Amino acid sequence: MKKSTIPVKYGVLMAIGLIIYFLILSLLGVHTNPIYSLGNGLIVAFGLYRAIRDYKQEKGTSFEFQKGFMAGLFAGFNATLIFVIFFAIYVTNIEIGFLPEMLANWSSHYHVGVGIVVFVSAIMGFATTFVLTLSFMQLFKESWNSKKRYPSHPIKA
Repeated sequence: MKKSTIPVKYGVLMAIGLIIYFLILSLLGVHTNPIYSLGNGLIVAFGLYRAIRDYKQEKGTSFEFQKGFMAGLFAGFNATLIFVIFFAIYVTNIEIGFLPEMLANWSSHYHVGVGIVVFVSAIMGFATTFVLTLSFMQLFKESWNSKKRYPSHPIKA
């Protein structure tokens, strides 16, 4: 049986979208403002929706909830891993002053390094992927309210 390439395709596309969005924010000088991370959620939501939709179309009548859920998770996890690698390279080699500038907005008595910020970014990406995939699968799953199982006429005694 042929493996689907949809999770890889959409994972890469979402990662490219996230990277381009981040770089545009960087050019505008607003990439340290946390409110703009909502755009990341929109990019991931659109990508996950399309990935699950295309996976369902590819599988047709053999589409299963678990497989669609896994396709969404893999697409989101791929996107998160690619973006986190880019982000780690960006904050350590491209714009070294990014981290102190971003963390200046937070009141913290702890030393927060690159590793913690990259780790938190990965956890946020994985959590977003999980919640959005679970939500979108509610749109794509087959209904259990079929007329075959529940006849419309009342049972006569």
